[in-house]
Amino acid sequence: MKQVKFWGIKPEIRVLGVDDGPFKPHSGGAALLVGAVFRGGRWIDGVLSTRVAVDGTDATRQIIEMVNRSKHKGQLRVIMTDGATFAGFNVVDIQDIFGKTGIPVIAVSKERPNLKEVKQAVKHLPDWRERWGVLKKAGRIYSVRTRAKAAPVHMQIAGIKKADAEQVVRLTATRSFVPEPLRVAHLIARGITYGESTKKI
Repeated sequence: MKQVKFWGIKPEIRVLGVDDGPFKPHSGGAALLVGAVFRGGRWIDGVLSTRVAVDGTDATRQIIEMVNRSKHKGQLRVIMTDGATFAGFNVVDIQDIFGKTGIPVIAVSKERPNLKEVKQAVKHLPDWRERWGVLKKAGRIYSVRTRAKAAPVHMQIAGIKKADAEQVVRLTATRSFVPEPLRVAHLIARGITYGESTKKI
């Protein structure tokens, strides 16, 4: 698949960070999904939201629809997701999101994904082979150190070169080793779901 060519990554590059809110595992319910629109890692410009089924298969479609209907879309240059699954094992197809929005995607994980453990977990769900295929399609896992003495975060990418993705991840990690669009999306999602954000990342 083609990649977007970045001629230069500006400090105020528009990035959408997407994370889910708390949910009851195996509940058959839904989880809140929040998108925080940031200029670099310093200013928040907007908030998007949708809902996805717990352990469902609609996360990719819901993110695509959320982005494509947003008034912010024309300014967005990168979509960041907190890992490759939401609401349990509702798997995100980062290649499909890029293909249907035209915006490069970086899936960021605080811990390096253990694919053997993930495969064992998804085997308990319907259509597990399709879910596993989507996870494998996300591609190679890269490690990125956002701060000199901090543990690295890990990323998978779609529609963007590794060097450009590393630059965006480092640029947006202004308050912690986690990119700010993801950190704030996490806080907003927890705050809406619980009435208050109490857990930092």
